[in-house]
Amino acid sequence: MFGRKATDDEPLGFKAPTPRAAPLVAAATAVAAATVDSSDIVRSAEFQQIRNAVISSMNVSVAANKTRDQVKSDVERVVGELIVREHMRFTTQEQVQIVDEILNDMFGIGPIEPLLADDSVTDILVNGPDQIYVERHGRLELSTQKFRDNAHVVNVAQRIAASVGRRVDESSPMVDARLQDGSRVNVVLPPLAIDGACIAIRKFSKRNITLSRMAHQDNLSSTMARLLEIASACRLNVVISGGTGSGKTTLLNAMSQHIDVRERILTIEDAAELQLQQPHVVRLETRPENAEGMGQVSQRDLVRNALRMRPDRIILGETRGAEAFDVLQAMNTGHDGSMTTVHANTPRDAITRLESMVMMSHGSLPLASIRHQIASAVNLIVQIERMRDGMRRITYITELTGMEGEVIITQDLFRFQYDSSSYGDEVKGRFESTHMRPAFAPRATYYGLETSLMEVMQQ
Repeated sequence: MFGRKATDDEPLGFKAPTPRAAPLVAAATAVAAATVDSSDIVRSAEFQQIRNAVISSMNVSVAANKTRDQVKSDVERVVGELIVREHMRFTTQEQVQIVDEILNDMFGIGPIEPLLADDSVTDILVNGPDQIYVERHGRLELSTQKFRDNAHVVNVAQRIAASVGRRVDESSPMVDARLQDGSRVNVVLPPLAIDGACIAIRKFSKRNITLSRMAHQDNLSSTMARLLEIASACRLNVVISGGTGSGKTTLLNAMSQHIDVRERILTIEDAAELQLQQPHVVRLETRPENAEGMGQVSQRDLVRNALRMRPDRIILGETRGAEAFDVLQAMNTGHDGSMTTVHANTPRDAITRLESMVMMSHGSLPLASIRHQIASAVNLIVQIERMRDGMRRITYITELTGMEGEVIITQDLFRFQYDSSSYGDEVKGRFESTHMRPAFAPRATYYGLETSLMEVMQQ
């Protein structure tokens, strides 16, 4: 049945099934199939038999040029035929699930494809073939999805890396990549990952997150949102600080929407995920070394090159190494309004991290000189935190006001004040203004926004 040669008039690269095949019930929907636990199905001998039959019945060169929807009907026919012929006991829902699993293997990323389509999932964490966790509403939960085995996980990881021109194998067992929809992916393979290949996916948000939406979600107050709008419009240099998964990139995207559409913006990232809406945006992405250890292009290389590209603003997805010195230099040499993120727990920690990163590349520089660079380059540090209830909140908006001796002076403009009397699963508190006059008030005057700034600080 599966060994007959395909003819030119057979559709989609599949060999025609025999007339005794039973098609899947058309009324069965993917929604119904989603209720079936696929972990037992994909690991069964019957599934392997069906999958092998589908693959062997394909004309790969023809099917490679078809879409998932075009191939789906032919997969359904082959699956239905084999189930009838071999007297396999699968329900209609399970048949639909089998077809979806095979198509996910062919066109997607295996069993985690449905999780990518689930808008409630923000992170997908694969810890070997048997354990897939997802984050929903800031909390982790174990998914019922599973891979067939570790080789299946590795195969999916390699396909993801290859899709963006990168590789991951035993000689290069770690990689950062991205999916076609912009989701960020990190892969670690054995022997570094002891219990099996690990894949961490930070999903690309399909929603257009704005500061006003964040205020509505109680990530910050409406007055804080207005202050950040003014900061973007006034071309302040902003550092967004926070832990892993705290929402730094989301906040950076939201703030970038208030950049003037007439400005030329350069973005620099390891894996491109920023979603700038302006018409004049140049996106740059790093490149890892090749198999011969050559050809690497680092963030620092891109920052240096960006200065020759006549940018109005430079937005660095994340500062985490020697490129910090070049970012500060750019902020100090006419590229006002630049933005970046750092991993730190408080605004003061963010300053210390910047100092440490500059010293990584320029250890001979005096600490006082480095601090002067930071104080003159950075105007605002926005601290964001993922709290124990899963909610992301901006905990501080802190301004750098200058130097006193060898110490960088800061002042908080807004902070989140915890309500310690009502401890529970939900974190309670309020966003408070310090009512301080911002040191960047003269700049706001220059941009015609001083009145708006003073109104915000008095509320």
